[in-house]
Amino acid sequence: MFSAGYRKIAVLLNSSADLLPPLILRLILAYEFWDAGFMKLSSEGWFDQLKFPYPFNLISDDNLWIMSTWLEIAGAIGLLLGLGTRFFTVALMVLTVVAIQTVHWPIEWHTLTDLSKGFVITDKGFGNFKLPVMYLAMFMPLLFGGAGRLSMDYVINSYLRKRK
Repeated sequence: MFSAGYRKIAVLLNSSADLLPPLILRLILAYEFWDAGFMKLSSEGWFDQLKFPYPFNLISDDNLWIMSTWLEIAGAIGLLLGLGTRFFTVALMVLTVVAIQTVHWPIEWHTLTDLSKGFVITDKGFGNFKLPVMYLAMFMPLLFGGAGRLSMDYVINSYLRKRK
C-alpha cells in the first residue's frame, strides 16, 4: 500500500521534473542578475580598483562595466523567458567566476581554513563567495537539462521539430 502511493507520487514528480524546477531556477537567477545589472546601471566606479584576471584585464574598466551590466540585464531577460537559456547560462557562469575571483574571493588566505571563512554571504574580512557559488550550482541543471517545457526555447524547438 505504501509503495503504491509512493510510486504514484514519484510518477507525478517525475512527469513534472522539466516544468517547475527549471522555471523556479530561471526565475530566481533572473531576479538576482536583473537586480545586479540595474544596480551597476545606476551607479559607477565599482571597477576602478579591481584587478581582473587574464584576458579580462586587457579590456578597459569602462568597457568591462558596460559589458557586465548589459550581460546581467540581457541574461536576466533571457532566463526569465527561457530564451537562449544555455547561452546565457554559460555567459553568466563565466561572469560569476570572474566576479568570485575579483570581488568575492578573500584578498589573502594561506590555508583552506582561511579560505573556508570566505564561504559566507556577508563580508567579514575573508571574502563572501557563498552566494555566487550557489548561483553556479543553480546554473548546472539549466546548462545540462535546458530551460524546461515552460520556456521559449522549448516552444521554438518544438516548432522546428514539427517543420522537419
